[in-house]
Amino acid sequence: MVSWQEDQIQALLTVESDASFFSALSGIAIKLGFDYCAYGMRMPLPLSQPKLIMLNNYSDAWKKRYLEQNYLATDPTVAHGMRSTLPLTWTDEIDSKSLPFWEDARAHGLGVGWAQSCHDKRGIGGMLSLSRSDDQLSIKELEHITSQISWLVQTAHEGLSRLVVPRLMPEATANLTTREIEVLRWTADGKTSSEVGQIMNISERTVNFHVTNTLLKLGAANKTGAAIKAAILGLL
Repeated sequence: MVSWQEDQIQALLTVESDASFFSALSGIAIKLGFDYCAYGMRMPLPLSQPKLIMLNNYSDAWKKRYLEQNYLATDPTVAHGMRSTLPLTWTDEIDSKSLPFWEDARAHGLGVGWAQSCHDKRGIGGMLSLSRSDDQLSIKELEHITSQISWLVQTAHEGLSRLVVPRLMPEATANLTTREIEVLRWTADGKTSSEVGQIMNISERTVNFHVTNTLLKLGAANKTGAAIKAAILGLL
């Protein structure tokens, strides 16, 4: 297990491009017995339309079909990953509502699979999906790969985050001072600049100075937006 981690997964933490990351990830998926691999990551911002990145080696036909049918909105593995970080084998979610999706997936060579998500303190969510056309997951195989895939999910999240977060959500890398954080905390509680100044025993002008700095660092239009962003990103 140690050799598997060091020789295979550590590559995910040192690659310098999205393509290199996915090449390493899909190579690990093959070693685990899966032909297809997908990793999706969802930023928590902007709130109105969170940014997404989706990497996979599915067939062009399935990619087109998935897009045409807007399966991202109804995919049961995605729905499961949004509410739980527990692993999901595809047979766990076969019901009347999702049956058309599964039948469509099988028709495109995706008959057996595993999905598991993770979420970090910045509110960034990611999900790893591994699949193949047939050969059901046996109890013995599940016992062998469960811990490896769970470890892979976390490592893949760290590896891809390192590459895409500075590009897609630069505010997540903001380095707020202790004073700026305190000002935003009180602001998030609905305090005015004058009230924050009294609470912190500083002038209202100083409060506004800190607010201005946070607006720049977080790319926010106003102090309410800055407080919301900071809270979502776990900076408070």
